[in-house]
Amino acid sequence: MIKYIGSKRRLVPILGDLVATIGGTTALDLFTGTTRVAQELKKRGYITTAVDTARYSEVFAQTYIETDAREVDMSVLNDALRHLSSLRGEPGYFTETFCNQSRFFQPFNGERIDAIRNAIESEYANTTIYPILLTSLIEAADRVDSTTGVQMAYVKQWAPRSFNDLDLRVPDLLPGNGRAIRGDACALAGSLGEFDVAYLDPPYNQHRYFTNYHIWETLVAWDAPHHYGVACKRIDSRDDSTKSVFNSRPQMPKALRDVVQSVSCRVLILSYNDEAWVTREELERMCAHHEYVESLAFDSKRYVGAQIGIYNPSGDKVGKVSHLRNLEYVIVAGSKDDVVQATRPYIGNDKAVVGQATLF
Repeated sequence: MIKYIGSKRRLVPILGDLVATIGGTTALDLFTGTTRVAQELKKRGYITTAVDTARYSEVFAQTYIETDAREVDMSVLNDALRHLSSLRGEPGYFTETFCNQSRFFQPFNGERIDAIRNAIESEYANTTIYPILLTSLIEAADRVDSTTGVQMAYVKQWAPRSFNDLDLRVPDLLPGNGRAIRGDACALAGSLGEFDVAYLDPPYNQHRYFTNYHIWETLVAWDAPHHYGVACKRIDSRDDSTKSVFNSRPQMPKALRDVVQSVSCRVLILSYNDEAWVTREELERMCAHHEYVESLAFDSKRYVGAQIGIYNPSGDKVGKVSHLRNLEYVIVAGSKDDVVQATRPYIGNDKAVVGQATLF
């Protein structure tokens, strides 16, 4: 998986245990991002629908959620990856933009990314392994980038990992069925069908995923867009069509309330944290149309950028670390029987204080 702000890596085992007690066959991950939670749902036996607006999220969902590992011809996939790995670097848009005009990747890796991405498009565009190859390339590029985890800036000195050679690997494909849908949660929430479990992890502040991960958007679209600024962000970052109401403090509460009330599910699981624009009490009220609502709160490390401080595009430290930990909220709503059964292990146990435990 790629480095991702807001990743629920530490919460995944808990979310998996929650849904395992609920049972059923269908699940929804409405803001899927890297598909980390959707993959856990699929592993737990759910036919999972993964939704997001990002191009790269759709590719991840096509790879990890929609693809059934049992139906992939691994010899064909391995041959393709060996072929792509053997290609000589070819400097192009990616190298010029993200290695020369900016410093996200070292040029020798940028040249290989250019060559591999061109070959994926020209040789595999209409094949079933196309999204798998794109996923392999994005994850390989992520392992050799020179950032703190987001693409709004790059570090002043080359990150040690950036000196490594790009290494294409076979993604960890999962058996089972699912759906990958690219679209706006606000528009789709009420039309996706009924689910036993729905998981919602919406954006919670002004930071936009479209700009935080603009390089992955470009690597998937492969459209050589005009760009601006030190970070060479896509010019369409300025368009209203790429902006989300969830990044607007005045608009976000109503948008989230509408989405929560539009999703048709037996049990709703909503994760947020105490740095968001709405309180835990407000989240509980949004879910009150369900019979019963329970809240859990988990103490957790903040994302890596918060650990090391704030830097300007030149790599100079310009801010102080305010705090290193936050609370991750998990709101569970549904019938009383379902909710009590799912949350019982986290209420009043030795590790918990009023539903609060620690994620290391």
